[in-house]
Amino acid sequence: MEFLTDPWGWWIAPFADNQFMRDALLAGILTVITTSLVGTWVVLRGMSFLGDALAHGVLPGIAIAFIIGVDTTIGAFFAAGAMVFGISVIRRYSPLPDDTSIGVLFVGFLALAVVIMSTQQASYVGDLNRFLFGSITGVDHADLVRQAIAALIALVGVVVLYRAFLVMTFDASLARMLGLRPGFAQWALLVLLAVSIVSSFKSVGNLLVFAFLVAPPAAATLIARRVPVIMVVSVLLGTLATVVGILISYHFDSATSATMALCSVVLFFVVLAGSAVSRAWSSRVTPVPGTGVTRQGRQSAQRP
Repeated sequence: MEFLTDPWGWWIAPFADNQFMRDALLAGILTVITTSLVGTWVVLRGMSFLGDALAHGVLPGIAIAFIIGVDTTIGAFFAAGAMVFGISVIRRYSPLPDDTSIGVLFVGFLALAVVIMSTQQASYVGDLNRFLFGSITGVDHADLVRQAIAALIALVGVVVLYRAFLVMTFDASLARMLGLRPGFAQWALLVLLAVSIVSSFKSVGNLLVFAFLVAPPAAATLIARRVPVIMVVSVLLGTLATVVGILISYHFDSATSATMALCSVVLFFVVLAGSAVSRAWSSRVTPVPGTGVTRQGRQSAQRP
C-alpha cells in the first residue's frame, strides 16, 4: 500500500529521480495522443479488426529493415503503405465481405513476417522482441521527435478531415452527396492509422499498440457522446493508464509496455462497470410516464 502511505516515493520520485522515466512518460503520452485521435474513428466506424491487421501488417517491413541494417521505421512505413494499398485494392475489387478480405491479407503479412524472422540471416542480427513488445524505457531523443511529429500529423489530419470522417461514419452516401469524397477520406484514415502504428511500435510495441488504439477510445465512448469530447476523454484515460502502467512496471519490475496496455484494458472494464451501474441506477429513478413517480418510488409504494 505504498502508493497510499508514501505517495511521493511511489508516484513522484520515480519520475523526479530518473531521466529514462521522464522520457518513457513523454513517449507514452505522445503515443496516447496519436492513437486516441485516430483510434476514436477506428472505434466509431467499427474498424478494430482492420486496425489489428494493419498493426501486424508492418511486421515484415520491420523484419526486413532489421536484417539489412536500415532504420526499422522506414521498413515499417513501406510495409504499412503496402498494407494500405492492398486493403484498398481488395475492398475495391473483391466481392467478399471486408473482414474476410482483410483477414486474408492480415494472415499473409503475418506469415511473411514469421518466415523472415525464422531465416538464418535473422538469427544473426539479434532479437526482434523489442519491436514486437516495445521498449519504452529505452526511447531516445530521435524517437520522441518522431512521435511528436506523428502526433502533430494525426491532430492536423483529424481536424482537417473531421467533417468528412463524421459524415462518412454514419452515412457514406450522404458524404458522397455533400462532395466530401468518402473514398479519399477512407484512404486518409488508413494513412493516419498507419502513421499512429508506425510511430508507436518502438515504444509500446507492434503487438501492443492495438490496445491503445481501441481500449481508451472505447472507454471514452461510454462516457461522452460528442466526438471531440470522446477524443479528449480518450487521451485522459490513456494518459492515466500510461502513468499507472509505467509506475507499476518500475516498482514491480514487470514489462513496461505490456503493463501499460493491460492497464488500458483494465481501465476500460472499470469504465464499463461504472457505466452499467449508472444506467441501472438511472432506470430505477426515472419517472414513470404520466405519473411523476419514479420507478423506485412506485416499487416501494407497492410493497405491503
